[in-house]
Amino acid sequence: MITTCGSVLRSFARALTGPRAEPVLMFVEGAAGEGKSHLLQELADLPDAPEPARRWWRCGAGGGPSEQDGHRPEATLWLVDDVHRADEDELRRLRGVLEGLGPGSAAAVTYRPEEIEVPGLPLGGTPMTYPGRLTVLTNRLAPWDEERVRRATEEALGGSGCTAEAVTRLHERTGGVPRVVVDLLAMVREQWPAFTGTAAEVDAAGVPPRLAELVLSRTHAVPPEHRPVVWAAAVLDGPAGRDELAAVSGLGAGTGTGALLGALEGAALAELGEGRYGFAVPLAASAVRATLPGPVRQDLHRRAANVLSRRQPVDWAAVAGHHRAAGEGHRWLRAVERAAESAEASGRHEQAITLLERTLALPGLPPQARARLAPLLARNAVTGLRSDQTVEVLAQIVQDAALPPAVRGELRLDLGLMLCNQMGRSHEGWQVLEVAAGELRDVRSVLAARAMAALVTPYWPGVSVDVHRGWLIQAVAAADDSGDAAMRTAVLANHVGLAMSCADPEAWELVEQLPVQSTDPACLRQAARGLCNAADSAVWLGFYERGADLLAAGRDLSARSGAPYTEHSAMGTRLLQQWWTGRWLGLDKRCEDFVAATADMPFIASDAYVVRGLLAVAQGDWGEARSWLSQQGTFGTEKLPVPLGAAAAGAVIRLALARQEVTAAAEHARAAWKVVADKGVWPWAAELAPWAVEALARAGDGAGAHTMVRNFAQGLGRRDAPAARAALVWSRAVLTETEAEASGEASGEGRRSGLLEAAALYGEAAAAYGELPRPYSQALTTEGAARCAIAADTEGAPDDEGASGPVPDAEAASRPAPAPEEDAILPVLAELESCAQRFTDLGAVWDAARARALLRTRQPVRKGRPPGRPSHADQLSPREEEVAQLAVSGLTNREIAATLHLSPRTVEQHIAGAMRKTGALSRRDLAHRLDATP
Repeated sequence: MITTCGSVLRSFARALTGPRAEPVLMFVEGAAGEGKSHLLQELADLPDAPEPARRWWRCGAGGGPSEQDGHRPEATLWLVDDVHRADEDELRRLRGVLEGLGPGSAAAVTYRPEEIEVPGLPLGGTPMTYPGRLTVLTNRLAPWDEERVRRATEEALGGSGCTAEAVTRLHERTGGVPRVVVDLLAMVREQWPAFTGTAAEVDAAGVPPRLAELVLSRTHAVPPEHRPVVWAAAVLDGPAGRDELAAVSGLGAGTGTGALLGALEGAALAELGEGRYGFAVPLAASAVRATLPGPVRQDLHRRAANVLSRRQPVDWAAVAGHHRAAGEGHRWLRAVERAAESAEASGRHEQAITLLERTLALPGLPPQARARLAPLLARNAVTGLRSDQTVEVLAQIVQDAALPPAVRGELRLDLGLMLCNQMGRSHEGWQVLEVAAGELRDVRSVLAARAMAALVTPYWPGVSVDVHRGWLIQAVAAADDSGDAAMRTAVLANHVGLAMSCADPEAWELVEQLPVQSTDPACLRQAARGLCNAADSAVWLGFYERGADLLAAGRDLSARSGAPYTEHSAMGTRLLQQWWTGRWLGLDKRCEDFVAATADMPFIASDAYVVRGLLAVAQGDWGEARSWLSQQGTFGTEKLPVPLGAAAAGAVIRLALARQEVTAAAEHARAAWKVVADKGVWPWAAELAPWAVEALARAGDGAGAHTMVRNFAQGLGRRDAPAARAALVWSRAVLTETEAEASGEASGEGRRSGLLEAAALYGEAAAAYGELPRPYSQALTTEGAARCAIAADTEGAPDDEGASGPVPDAEAASRPAPAPEEDAILPVLAELESCAQRFTDLGAVWDAARARALLRTRQPVRKGRPPGRPSHADQLSPREEEVAQLAVSGLTNREIAATLHLSPRTVEQHIAGAMRKTGALSRRDLAHRLDATP
């Protein structure tokens, strides 16, 4: 049976324990390097047998015990290593020892099955007489699995070098043979600090000398006339059939079969599966190839290319590699082209991109080949997921004056799409697309329509929506002239995105026109993109249920039609929908996982970055919020798609207002508002408007705030955009509240009237958000309504905490119960308390603390409680816990004070109390103590 060292050790431990234990003989077989000698050393260290009773026997080293040693009276542990090296005399003596094993004795006999003289008989051809009381077992040591290789890699290279890519490659190339894994890791470690954990770096480390010596000695032992079959296996570098090895070796069927049998008998090759042969350790092939003379090696590669071309399905990438190694340049490039086309047809875009990038980056490539391969690269890059290298390669190729104009225009088109959609370089990409549209207009109408369709997409900053509508007219005409169904669908998909973004009445009818039942794969990919465009726009508008249906249909069609870029974009839309609809549980991790999965293309994860930043704001983790909202330094908000940039800007403005950085908030608001206004897609102002209006109003620019609200209302008109309409009401509420607050003490009744009007507007906005539903926005506007109602109710009251600043906690606690005329405010307080709970349920720590702080300014004292502060002994008081939670989330004392209507000194005292009661030594330690508190 295949087993591990641990199970063998347990068997021997049982055999050596107890006075009546029966003798045990354990045969342990394993290929070179699988750990047989290591196992024997572990057996020697077993604590169950006395030191003198351990007997080592290393076969082939000369000497060794006599037969009489097997009849020793005491229990003995025999450790017999490398039986495959024993001669006949040594085997005879060993059989005598094993036949005489007494009670409590055990023997472990190791050997390489591929090197024993008689297959299946480790003790030679002479039969052995096994005593009846002897238990005989056979175990085969197994290679390491990938998890065990990972642990060894982590031990050798540390966490930074132990990447999944490196571990997988190490396991593949070593076959999991422990000795080879350890030796190769030692060679990889020599690359520090340059090693970054890629498969290419593992390959570059070379072949461990111990493995090379073993495989080359076994190859040399094969008769010279039969060695070509071993060379053929080295060139094929993977499991191959008998006829394939014979053909590649050039030996022919008859001689090739005999040569294969000899190579198997000498362990130069191994049977890897039913009728498949090769090297037991894949890395060994490299050592053999390195010894082949150039002409011999080229002939082998030429025959290998021909053999692999007959396999079904054909691995054209492997065929291309053999043609190149054989020096057949023309055949190599044709095979590369066929490999890329095959990968594209089956949706393996990354594989096609890697192959084409590597080929096109080579110097001296014939112009005709560049003209054929470059469009393939561009097409796969736009459909799939790419790296910066693709953009660099295409940017160089489009400068080649030798390229036909149609090819150059097609490449420029795909380069522009990549710059916009994947790289976030929209300004540069837009210019490239305009040039491409001009180049292709009179050359290839289908591609011209494609370029014009790309210019219809409204997401990028810097171009008015009217310009996009102008390009739409040209794109529709060009697509109709082309007669190409896929191109008409592509234009329709972008028309859907434009119409839905602007909340045009025709948008939903356009969605119904997408040919989702087409049998043309190209049409289906464009229809999938149209569905995902519609879903994204619907989510921004506030149609969350309809957006979810479109998203599910679009993702399913993207997966079935092979459009990974569209599929990944849809995943970003899903994160936005979950944010707005309050599905926050685990959302932070989903965002982080998406960012990690697209680490080499951070722009595609922009939705995830922004959602993660919005969560951090609500959770009070303001330091992390800044990092996420700025895409962790990869992109600024000004480079994001307009709606996403507006949402991120709204969060940044909100942070600045919370920190009382009013001037900075107003400056940011003006800049962000200009981007939306220049674009003219007014529903996209929804996530920016309330915070931008507040920033300008609090900075004293009332006129600017009024202009924002007026432009927002005029831009929306009568469009069906529920989220934007709720945001417009919210913006009016903010403007009314800030104007009422700024009216001063002299006009108390007017101030009170303004606050009540603001409360009503906030309530209207909350009701609108409740209909969508958007629970977080609903809670924020509900809090605003309560804040204004409380301020209006207390208008004119002296020294009120809500109007004139904070009061000490003891004073708040001892405030008398409300008079009968104050009963009208009680429903407001109840709603505010419910609102604080909704914040808590969502995980919005900062918002919950702020709402509860507002609630405490008017909350009546519970009946029966004596005046003064309650005693909490060594337990955190509710206020201390609240302050501590905000402190560990990253807020400064001043920010906590502003949130909870306390003085910074009071905040400092609460934090000190929390640290004393929990035993925390620092704010970071306080976070761990709070997590551990039941």
